[in-house]
Amino acid sequence: MNEEIAMVKSVAIVTGASQGIGRATALRLARDFEALVLVARNRENLQDTARQIEAIGAQALVLDADISAPGVPSEVVEQTLARFGRIDALLNIAGAVPQIDLFEMTDEQWHDGAELKLHGARRMTLAAWPALKASRGSVVLMSGNSADTPKAGYAAVATINAAIVALAKAFADRGIQEGVQVNSVLPGPVMTGRRRSFLEKWAPANGMSVEEATIRFPQNAGISRFGEPEEIADLLAFLVSPSAKWMTGSALRIDGGEVKSV
Repeated sequence: MNEEIAMVKSVAIVTGASQGIGRATALRLARDFEALVLVARNRENLQDTARQIEAIGAQALVLDADISAPGVPSEVVEQTLARFGRIDALLNIAGAVPQIDLFEMTDEQWHDGAELKLHGARRMTLAAWPALKASRGSVVLMSGNSADTPKAGYAAVATINAAIVALAKAFADRGIQEGVQVNSVLPGPVMTGRRRSFLEKWAPANGMSVEEATIRFPQNAGISRFGEPEEIADLLAFLVSPSAKWMTGSALRIDGGEVKSV
């Protein structure tokens, strides 16, 4: 038996909601939205996030799905509308591109990175667009500050991040006429679980403790410390709030001052 549509006034979809910035964003948005749709591949982590969201007072719908598969974004939107009847914000956060040297990365690694982070976000935004038009809603696409600082060691990351900024601006151009606000965000180095796991392997291999590596890495990047997922989440929450409605087509950097170009 199908559930009746829940009567809520505000619904946000968050991809990549099982960990890191996506999880922090979903928890932050639970203070502002009546319902959150949590999308990622790890169902157990999503369910844990959902329990915390419901403790805050919002409703949560868990959809364990791989948005890199072409048909999945449309299914996510269909299930969201079947459950809640509306979409007010879409936060495209899913996607991690491996940092492999330009001359060593395979075609398959390039393809996989682009399918999830770039094309997954593109397909999610296209699928949700009619509902976002109806609600005059907001979209955020997650890029990264490497979009402005491409290097051989992470060429795929930089290329895909730059494409996301361009894609967000193209969506924003259409959104000006159709009432949908679209922005991109470019975080610097953030202390996520993935980064912590990397440091736990890298530090002993380079003769230092994890604590020392946690200090050394930001210093080498010219910043005081790693960012925290909650700090990125606060910016994302602002972008999909009524206070930011006149902001569209913007690419907002939040990186502790790592990128020093004008």
